[in-house]
Amino acid sequence: MSEPPRARRRTAQKKAVGEALEAADGFVSAQELHRRLTDEGRTAGLATVYRQLNTLADDGEAHVVTTSTGQLFRACENGAHHHHLICERCGRAVEVTPPLESWLPRIAEENGFSLTRHQVEVFGLCADCR
Repeated sequence: MSEPPRARRRTAQKKAVGEALEAADGFVSAQELHRRLTDEGRTAGLATVYRQLNTLADDGEAHVVTTSTGQLFRACENGAHHHHLICERCGRAVEVTPPLESWLPRIAEENGFSLTRHQVEVFGLCADCR
């Protein structure tokens, strides 16, 4: 029998990273978040920022997307299933609910797959960056 997941401690560093992520407008890289924390006088190493961001993502408190430049993170307020429109220049994001996704299980089955999850993010330029 599997063990229940262990409760994670809410450390000061996790709290600082979480607060900085919530204050960010859109998706940000770990490096950008680290710079912001440093500018605010908070001490956390870059490896710690990466670790805490991935923990927040694993715990469902942050959303992560992978781009050609690396991973970007965003605190998501909406716990429901959703997707994002993401500005490639400034990282601004808008949460969107796509139309019918009923085709996903069908197309997976037609190709011999068992669907376990999906990720759809749409990239472009926001009105301010165009």
